[in-house]
Amino acid sequence: MDGASKTDEYQARIEAALDRWLPALEIPPHRLHEAMRYSVLGGGKRIRPLLVYAAGEALGTDPALLDAPAVAIELMHAFSLVHDDLPAMDNDDLRRGRPTTHKAFDEATAILAADALQPLAFDVLCTDPALVPYADTQVALVHILAEACGSEGMTGGQAIDLASEGNRLEAAELEHMYRLKTGRLLRTSIMSAAACPPRPDLDGTHALERFSDYLGLAFQIRDDILDVEGETEVIGKQQGADEARSKATYPALFGMEQARARVAELLAAALHELDSFGSRADYLTYLARLIVERDH
Repeated sequence: MDGASKTDEYQARIEAALDRWLPALEIPPHRLHEAMRYSVLGGGKRIRPLLVYAAGEALGTDPALLDAPAVAIELMHAFSLVHDDLPAMDNDDLRRGRPTTHKAFDEATAILAADALQPLAFDVLCTDPALVPYADTQVALVHILAEACGSEGMTGGQAIDLASEGNRLEAAELEHMYRLKTGRLLRTSIMSAAACPPRPDLDGTHALERFSDYLGLAFQIRDDILDVEGETEVIGKQQGADEARSKATYPALFGMEQARARVAELLAAALHELDSFGSRADYLTYLARLIVERDH
């Protein structure tokens, strides 16, 4: 099966799993559950769940064990997007080609929907039937996700991002912010698969950690590039939003040529870390290229 076919298969798998875990519209409070489903099921590339399954392929992991972390990570990602889009944060009106949750509903409902998605993510990890026999794995998955989302993860990265608006950062400072805000959840996708049996050896674990770190940086810099040269209709959010808010981004601080060169450098370094996995990492390699070379 080629990479595109696998992507379609895994996207269908995660969509079905998300639909199962999200509260049904018929269950009260109806408006809250409608907003939760709107926030999660409104399209999206599902990059993070795809990385869970792709890393699992490289490790020979049963996909049934990967459904729960794939769902939990995507729920946490949706939680972060709803909050990031709020007027108090990035004040965005468009997400995935549709009105953001606070525009489609209202600010209070959006906040509550995001707040409900976060604990649901941990509930999935604690109660998914496939994981119940593996208590140590459940604890590890909860820890990995919680750590990735806290003040030393994506929440801290968002705080740094907001504080940096209008300021000039050095490359190391900018990449540190990216590792927290974007990279940590991508890293969690890879390392959640590694936490499931059969677990890789120490060398394999470290290779996946380095791969995910390189990929996370490349992903965010590519996102910065798309904000400059992408089209709103294609990228699904307002083009030029970063510049309008005077955000510290790689193109703004170092220019497009250097940004593109850094992406290429990071992608090459990431793919090198997969050499030891051989053909088992073919889909992970395909996905890494797809993520970094995307146009939306």
